[in-house]
Parts: sequence; structure tokens; C-alpha cells
Amino acid sequence: MAFSSMPDKTIQQTPPRSWPQGQRRRLAVLVSGRGSNLQALHQSAQAYGFALDWLIVANRKDSKGLIWARDHGLETELLLHSDFASREEFDRQLAYRLNRFEPHLVVLAGFMRILTDVFFGAFHGPTINIHPSLLPAYPGLQTHARALQDGVAVHGATVHSVTPQVDHGPILAQAVLGVSHQDDEKRLGARVLEMEHKLLPMVTWALLRDDLQLIDGRWSLCRPQSDLPQGLQFSSCLFHPQLVVSPR
Repeated sequence: MAFSSMPDKTIQQTPPRSWPQGQRRRLAVLVSGRGSNLQALHQSAQAYGFALDWLIVANRKDSKGLIWARDHGLETELLLHSDFASREEFDRQLAYRLNRFEPHLVVLAGFMRILTDVFFGAFHGPTINIHPSLLPAYPGLQTHARALQDGVAVHGATVHSVTPQVDHGPILAQAVLGVSHQDDEKRLGARVLEMEHKLLPMVTWALLRDDLQLIDGRWSLCRPQSDLPQGLQFSSCLFHPQLVVSPR
């Protein structure tokens, strides 16, 4: 089953519009593991020449994302959850660190912590997460194995707002792929991750341009669709035509 006539082998993006020239945006990225989505964000920003101040926060000292950020000269914070007596104390300190940085946007990019009401009571800035499934299907862990076990025809990735309920906030965007009979958990996960690396930067830049607004719990464009020169198709959630691919 094919979902697009575009070739399977390449997923290309057209350059997004930047925010007004001369204005900088502050972006905080929270990581726990390898940081591949962080790297995708940084590489995309570098490619387009976006003016950004970065703060990378990790909750594990062995986080490869933290090490990568330090190696690339980004501002970093190591906030070990094991140093705190409770989840709430960790969240309170995390909110304090973010409030001090005053980010325009916080991105959870493989941040393996459930944020509590304490965090959302102390930090009120926009916060998004990238999740490896088509929410509301398969929240939580082992998304690819569960999708394969259920025999789904489509799978993908979702960018959504972060709320106290895990993987349940309003959906901003989704990218879809067809599941192939050749897919196992590792192969399917790699294909979804490739899409995450395109989808997350695209949504991040749209939010930092103030192109989206949350109305009655659903994300929508702040401007006419015709004003988006790269052909993005935003609605309450986004299925980007260059990120809808056939089974390989």
C-alpha cells in the first residue's frame, strides 16, 4: 500500500521561513540518551542559518546527547534525577533552570522522565515532545514492537504538546509510513527515527515563527495556508506530504 507517489529513497525538505531577521530565539532541549533528534535540530538550524541560543538539559551523566552538545559548544546543564529525594523535587529544580533561561520553546527529545504537576505549576512555557508512534495509538514504551504485534498497516511519529498525562497532549504534527512485511522492530524503529529527524525541526521552526496557535485544545495555523511557501499542510495535526512514504 502506497501513501505517496514520491520515491522511497529520499525524503527532502524545502527551506522553512525564519523568524524576523536579527531576532534570536532561545531553545531548550531535554535529553536522556543518544540525542539524535537534538543533533537533527542543530544541523537543521545550522543549515538554515537560524539565530538560536541553546540550552541542553540532561538527567543522565552518560547521555550521549549531553556529550555531543558539550563538544559542539552548546550551553548544557546536568540535572541528575538520582540527586533528588522525589520526582517533584527534581521537577521543581528543572522548572527553575528553565525559567532562568527563559526559552521561547522547550523540546523533549528522548527525555525519559514523566513530568509532574509540580513542573507545570512552576514552568508555563510551551513544551513539546517527539513520540515514535501515531498517537493516540501506542503511548509509552516499545511502540514499534506493539505496532508490529498488532499487525498495523501504518505507523509513524507524532509531535505533541506536553501535559501531565503521558503522551496525551494536543497533537501538532504527524508523519506516516506504511509498515512492510520486511519490517522487524529494529528496522521499523530506524525508519521512524529517520522521519522524526525531519518532522521535529519542521514543527520546532513553525512554533518559533509563531505560525501555530492552540485553540480549544487543537493546533491550527495563525495565518492563511497560502502564506506558507514550502507547501506545509498544517491542520489540527500535520501530515506532511514529503514525510508520507511507502513501505520499503
